[in-house]
Amino acid sequence: MAASTSSSSPCVGRAERQARRGALLDGLACMVWPAFVPRARASVEAGHGAPACVARALPGARLSGSAELRWWGLDIYRAWLWVGPHGLDTSRLGAQAFALELRYARSLRGRDIADKSAELIARLGLGSPAQRRAWHASMRAMFPDVHAGDTLVGLYRPQPQGGGRSRFVFDGRVVGDIEGQDFAQAFFSIWLSPRTSEPALRQALLAGVEQAR
Repeated sequence: MAASTSSSSPCVGRAERQARRGALLDGLACMVWPAFVPRARASVEAGHGAPACVARALPGARLSGSAELRWWGLDIYRAWLWVGPHGLDTSRLGAQAFALELRYARSLRGRDIADKSAELIARLGLGSPAQRRAWHASMRAMFPDVHAGDTLVGLYRPQPQGGGRSRFVFDGRVVGDIEGQDFAQAFFSIWLSPRTSEPALRQALLAGVEQAR
């Protein structure tokens, strides 16, 4: 009966197809990280200044590169990589300060961002099982739900006494810190490791670092 009604009404069929496509896009979009986005378009935006939290924590910050991530023609997010005056040595993530800025183009649940981050860290084989469990719990407790236009900045700074700290700032508000160079290396390697699943994204973000060498 329902099938007959659907097939006899083009409007209903169109609505159902749109709903299914929307559900599919929402499900895939929650996998916000680069492994699930097939293309990255490199661009450097003239006039895009460093967020206030980056300017305060990283004096002399400069833009290394940016990329817009899309899926099926839909914007997912735009990313900017900010580095200090001495650039960034990706073979020693955790030795220098830097920041990754993400401006979202659609709504995503914080717990999905945390879950996918943990999954991609595990794929890279970084951290011990115990560390990965602790990081996952911290990210789940910290990462907020995001909506189109929201900005989340991951800011890493080495500490004078040793170690390091990753701070997350959501729309200008600090939402939490995770201590340790191990976490910084694991988390930011999702984008910056030579073994990232999206080398085009990495190349776009590190464009300024590579040119400076």
